[in-house]
Amino acid sequence: MHLLVSNDDGYLAPGLLALVKAMRPLGKVTVIAPEQNHSGASNSLTLSRPLSVHRVAGGERDGFIFVNGTPTDCVHIALTGFLTEKPDFVISGINQGENMGEDVLYSGTVAAAIEGVMFGVPGIAFSQTDRGWSKIDDAARVAHDIVAHAIQSGLKNEHTQHAPLLNVNLPNLSYEQFKGWRVTKLGNRHPSQPVIEQNSPRGDRIYWIGAAGEAKDSSDGTDFHAVNQNYVSITPLQLNLSDEERRLKMMQSTWNQG
Repeated sequence: MHLLVSNDDGYLAPGLLALVKAMRPLGKVTVIAPEQNHSGASNSLTLSRPLSVHRVAGGERDGFIFVNGTPTDCVHIALTGFLTEKPDFVISGINQGENMGEDVLYSGTVAAAIEGVMFGVPGIAFSQTDRGWSKIDDAARVAHDIVAHAIQSGLKNEHTQHAPLLNVNLPNLSYEQFKGWRVTKLGNRHPSQPVIEQNSPRGDRIYWIGAAGEAKDSSDGTDFHAVNQNYVSITPLQLNLSDEERRLKMMQSTWNQG
């Protein structure tokens, strides 16, 4: 079993190191992660400049490979020529902060897993709900259990149109405090908070992106509800963004011409 591990917090992030240690008993682990933090990078590819690839020598991150690009860059490079063999899974995380509801559209953590799916490799993204890395080793232990279960249950070999993509959110709890796992759907957030306006030291007007909106739909069955009840949330995702209901309606209207 060959696991490609990446993240969006950068190769020095505690969440990445904890995840790698938890994955090693499951097979061969290759780490290719961004050099810098790329939270919120989504699925962006770097097309305006070449990318550099470096390998860590020595220390607890010995052998980690880092790229001066985005999470998507890292996985894309790995799967389009850098690796000599195709991995069995792309594992991303463990992110510092939740990726629930609409967060998945912005998340670099989820994007790394998505890039694997784009090339037919199952992807699993892991995030802790709270920032600060508290209980990160416990979260990594749960991540090990989930990936082990994915391997044992044959998730990789499921006969579907596309490779599996799972988005996992873990409350910052000790291993014994988790109630279990829940398969969920994405919840929904209120709109983001307003931008924060400031003046730079040179007098220019600058803007900070506001905080994410609070949960709007946290009903039973959503990712928000599961983590609020101290469960691990596992949300299967897909890449097909087609609005099938609206498409069929438009086909039967004046939009469909010729």
